Amino acid sequence: MLERISYHPLDCESLPRRLGERVELLAPLGPATGWRVREVGDGNLNLVFIVESDRGSLVVKQALPYARVVGESWPMSLDRAFFEHEALKRLGARDPGRVPDLKLFAPTQALLVMEHLTPHKVVRRALIEGEELPRLGDHLGLYLARTLFRGSDWSMPTAARKADLALFSGNVELAGITEDLVFSDPFKDAPLNRHTPGLEATVQAVRADRALKIAAQEMKARFATCAETLLHGDLHTGSVMATADDTRVIDAEFALYGPMGFDVGVLLAHLWMAYFTRKAHRADARTAARVGDQLLATTNTCWRVFAAEFSRLWRTERTGILGGRDLFEDQGDAVGSEAALAQHLDTVWRDALGFAGIEIHRRILGLAHVAEFEAIADLGLRAALERTALAFGRHMAVNRREMDTVDAVNRIARTMGGR
Repeated sequence: MLERISYHPLDCESLPRRLGERVELLAPLGPATGWRVREVGDGNLNLVFIVESDRGSLVVKQALPYARVVGESWPMSLDRAFFEHEALKRLGARDPGRVPDLKLFAPTQALLVMEHLTPHKVVRRALIEGEELPRLGDHLGLYLARTLFRGSDWSMPTAARKADLALFSGNVELAGITEDLVFSDPFKDAPLNRHTPGLEATVQAVRADRALKIAAQEMKARFATCAETLLHGDLHTGSVMATADDTRVIDAEFALYGPMGFDVGVLLAHLWMAYFTRKAHRADARTAARVGDQLLATTNTCWRVFAAEFSRLWRTERTGILGGRDLFEDQGDAVGSEAALAQHLDTVWRDALGFAGIEIHRRILGLAHVAEFEAIADLGLRAALERTALAFGRHMAVNRREMDTVDAVNRIARTMGGR
């Protein structure tokens, strides 16, 4: 799709030489001779550099022509940098201040330069370390409501929305990765799968679990066929950075059109996984109980704030092709509009539970695992906690139509994961 002229991966030595004349970096950093560069990428796909000087700092992110988590045996298009740039522009406009400021996009080098978020920490790491993030649920609930609503036919003009749908339909490679690695591979003998020693019986049980596999297929169908809104597409706690007072969403290269419940469910899944592993990262039972309470409170706040803000936008910004005011408000039927809103939120909730349950399975049995589990050195303990999380994930995916509230799900988490 995008023209490539002399693409070369950056490294700490070549970055000042190759970007040292770009005004977008010179203005905030000063001459390249004073830059200090370190590579900090710990994700599955890209190079990430922090560039610092006595004046300031920036982040440079560059796509690699292969999946970093596997290596050059898995070649990948560089176009994901283009889709990330386009997604961050839209997501940032729909919830201002919630993504990093973009400074430069260089398509021929598949790189973005953006604001360096400091003293922000990756939320996954902050939660493992027991840091309190009291605004996290509020901020992410608002972000989800605003980006998902304002990127949909409930809000967008028809022409703009369909142009965006056509644009992001080109992100087929990363959509295909999600379809395979999330919804299919964990439930079969796939070559890229891996699991903790001791989970062999659980793995076989999952592959034989017809009800769970039906749920996985149903959620894959929702993901692949419901082009409802522009999604971040990979909204987990490793794609969020925060302080006690601020929260930012990063890493949007998986952006595509899909069901609203996908972003919601993936995020909640990772908060619940943090809950199930909290005791393994804390020697003090009282501290672990407090952290567990905070995590479940965050899931509660996130969903409740999402629902409240989505409802506000429904009542004040429902101007797109699906607005429906001519069917309800314009005919004096505000009650009908509220009933339609409640039905839509219920659909998002059921989808979110299904996607959350499947996401937990892929993070334990698939290719890309999470530090909450991987950092547990005691393999017996890790496997035991993973079994509990998988049982919880199965319950959500299979029984998603039977759990009406986030409080009900959190009660199940407490029952299965203990205090």
